[in-house]
Amino acid sequence: MRILITGGAGFIGSAVIRYLINHTQSEVINVDKLTYAGNLDSLTTVARSPRYHFEQLDICDRGALGALFRDSKPAAVIHLAAESHVDRSIDGPDDFVQTNVVGTYQLLEAARSHWTTHDCFDSFRFLHVSTDEVYGDLGDSTDLFTETTSYAPSSPYAATKAGSDHLVRSWGRTYGLPTLVTNCSNNYGPCQFPEKLIPHMILTALAGGSLPVYGDGKQIRDWLYVEDHANALWTVMQKGRPGSTYNIGGHNERRNIDVVTAVCAALDREAPEHSPPGGYAQLISFVQDRPGHDVRYAIDAGKIERELGWRPRETFESGLKKTVKWYLENADWWRPLVEGSYQLERRGRSANPS
Repeated sequence: MRILITGGAGFIGSAVIRYLINHTQSEVINVDKLTYAGNLDSLTTVARSPRYHFEQLDICDRGALGALFRDSKPAAVIHLAAESHVDRSIDGPDDFVQTNVVGTYQLLEAARSHWTTHDCFDSFRFLHVSTDEVYGDLGDSTDLFTETTSYAPSSPYAATKAGSDHLVRSWGRTYGLPTLVTNCSNNYGPCQFPEKLIPHMILTALAGGSLPVYGDGKQIRDWLYVEDHANALWTVMQKGRPGSTYNIGGHNERRNIDVVTAVCAALDREAPEHSPPGGYAQLISFVQDRPGHDVRYAIDAGKIERELGWRPRETFESGLKKTVKWYLENADWWRPLVEGSYQLERRGRSANPS
């Protein structure tokens, strides 16, 4: 199977590509604009594979997309390209509207043209990867997000992802395009850009900096190890019913403050030589909360388990141990990021936890 993956140089996209090259016989075409969070170094272990190809282009460029579909004739699309950082969406929503909404529209139209004019009508799939943030805030309830939960996005990021979800489903309903949608919980793991909560805390702690936590740190998220997510997406691609939505979660609800404390404890064990007196937790500080900050997200991943047989393999503890070890052993990957266009000291208020 030849699969076109958008956003393949990003955190989740690169994990999906590594999974496909290492665990399947699929051929992968990586389409990425290479914005600030795109990093081809995340793909060095598979870049020499004859089944891997990279194309640098913007998914908003309909002409370039059309040419790529005509030349490569993919059997499937996994759409991961997106602006994804909530703080950035609050500061400047324009890029989020363009990439997440307009870009998804252009990709859908290019895929529809390919699907209707090439010999792949029955087998083609368009898998759109979204987020649990489209569902909004569960607050203090004990409810879980299901595939039928009403959308109530709180941030420009979540609103633009909700818009892209609606576009994908409407292209399936109106034109018959065989679409699939997944909504996942918070991802973490190797190769995640340092602005996100867990890598931000790991790298800032190693540098001896303050570990800023929004508000009281009691916001709750469900954490999903990125390699489990990659396996889930491949499962949906192979077994999912066109027109269906599948929630993907890690069964690991944690308060943000508990996540940061767990990172500190892991670093105390794995990197005691950099620890301040009293341990890394002494570096935690609390800062003003983010506007519109949702209290709780929690995924009910029962449907994907019942229908497709997928469950996450990693617990939060085992996944975090692997993640901390990876950052300790791969300074060559992250050091250029924190010393270059992204500076930890510039992110003074906090890292985005979702």
